[in-house]
Amino acid sequence: MAKKVFSRPKCLKEAIFHYCPGCGHSIAHRLVAEVIDELGIRGTAIGIPPAGCAVLAYNYLDVDMIEAQHGRGPAMASGIKRMLPDGIVFSYQGDGDLAAIGIAESFHSANRGENITIIFINNAVYGMTGGQMAPTTILEQKTTTTPGGRNKTSEGYPVKVCELLSSLDGTTYIERCAVNSPAGVNKTKKAIKKAFQCQIDGLGFSLVEILSPCPTNWKMTPIDSCKWIDTTMSKVFPLGVFKDNTTAVKKSREAAS
Repeated sequence: MAKKVFSRPKCLKEAIFHYCPGCGHSIAHRLVAEVIDELGIRGTAIGIPPAGCAVLAYNYLDVDMIEAQHGRGPAMASGIKRMLPDGIVFSYQGDGDLAAIGIAESFHSANRGENITIIFINNAVYGMTGGQMAPTTILEQKTTTTPGGRNKTSEGYPVKVCELLSSLDGTTYIERCAVNSPAGVNKTKKAIKKAFQCQIDGLGFSLVEILSPCPTNWKMTPIDSCKWIDTTMSKVFPLGVFKDNTTAVKKSREAAS
């Protein structure tokens, strides 16, 4: 008799994803769902979808969800967590939502050390609105608003969220991953699980940045977009753990008690 080794996570609804072929959002959604199931927090998880491609995330994740205004996910997450401290509150945001219109909310919630988790999808463009330049668009990358490629003189440099937030005293765990390969997917899941565990343990602000392919707006095949993350994007946004103070915070609290 065959043994079932792979199935749909319980908190992932039986709905067809609306994302483009090759998009990384679908993978990220499943990873979040798997982690929620494995940690047994489905009944206490509260998700905040963004404006952007993942605006319909509540159609896929079968947990409590509340939509935030564009960029205001961290502010809403902070408020919900303070009112419901036993809830496991996470915002799911794209690069425009988090690093453009929402940069103040992201920065200050991190600086305050809010005990929330942010899943940050970096695909280097504004995906839903037509592929315009985003804060994370890399130099010389062509978009609909930078047809000649992003120029550092006129458009500035790409914003590196992990590097920026890891410099703040209020942050506890910051890691950048990618979902363009099986190994990358496995590492991303471990990072998401650690970020949620950081919140469960009450250790403070955690963020996982995920380099995600966007074949439609990059004008590439799904295969080529995965290769581009390795050859180009990850050179600008290197993968790895940028901050992990979880052990130090635990020891500090144990000593204080």
